[in-house]
Amino acid sequence: MRWGRTLARGLLAGALITMPSALAVPAAGTATTGPGTASPAAASPTPSLAPWRGGVDLYRAGTFTTQQTWLWCTAAGIQIARNIVLGQHDHSYAGQQRYFDWMRARNRYRLPLSAGVDAQGWTAGFQHFVDARYRLDASSSFDAALRSAVASLRRTGLPVGITVDHGNHAWLLTGFTATADPAATASFTVTSVRVVGPLYGLQSRAGYDMPPDTRLTPAQLRRFFTPWHYAPTRMVWDGRYVSIQPAAAAATGTATPVPSPAASAAPTAPASPGVASPSGRAPGPSPAAPATSQAVAAVAPTATTVAGAPEGPTPAAASSPDEALRVLAVVVAAVLAAGGAALAVARRG
Repeated sequence: MRWGRTLARGLLAGALITMPSALAVPAAGTATTGPGTASPAAASPTPSLAPWRGGVDLYRAGTFTTQQTWLWCTAAGIQIARNIVLGQHDHSYAGQQRYFDWMRARNRYRLPLSAGVDAQGWTAGFQHFVDARYRLDASSSFDAALRSAVASLRRTGLPVGITVDHGNHAWLLTGFTATADPAATASFTVTSVRVVGPLYGLQSRAGYDMPPDTRLTPAQLRRFFTPWHYAPTRMVWDGRYVSIQPAAAAATGTATPVPSPAASAAPTAPASPGVASPSGRAPGPSPAAPATSQAVAAVAPTATTVAGAPEGPTPAAASSPDEALRVLAVVVAAVLAAGGAALAVARRG
């Protein structure tokens, strides 16, 4: 998502920004899944629900990873979700780069690299790399979005992706508490949520990002989970609360099993990470920003569908054999005519 740019502007303005909280950079040598480990992305069977005890928390120690660049919040979100769902401990730079590149190719909108991955691209990433049941949800109100998100989490046992700071950054919703079980009744009130932001360890300013599995009240979450808005382009999600939620019913079709990316020898953060703001100014307290910034979970419409890249122009049809023969006949006739004229001249001479 594009949180980097907005964050820089927000930091300078002293306001909340879309930038994810400081990313925790994994130490060199951190265990990662090897290239031979396959993780099926097809819809997993919905597990039988555990007894309701007032809440759910999917987060486990060792599953968090900091985004490796300012642009890779959505990619880090996929990596963390895989760690939670598949029981992995992947913190590799190579993995995040692979997820980011794959998702950008499936954006809805044609965005500059600095805008990163839009909501459609992030949804495709969840479906392909985590579980095929994920769907994009664009709710008209905060309350509707929150209730839908916790109900989806409870029914499937899968984390929910949420776009924060108007779609400039991406978090995961990993748990919640409520007055009643959302899987059993619609008469419940959410009392708290658990969130994970991949900027933690790299940037922690104005709440972007907090330590993993931070507990927030709904009122506190409302400050971050805000309606989608991408100033450069009008998008289909404008004014909506965008989240990527797992549906309880299995998705149609089967996704291809996705092997875990090979781990880099020593994953490290960029030498001089930074985020470029829309005005081109770098965040005051942050290191110099690169020319690009991430559109973490921001949904950016593209000409492509969720599953594929935009189609290019249709090539012109090749000439038919009959037309080629006609052209050849004209050329031969011209040559014969020219030869006949030359012969006549020679005879007159």
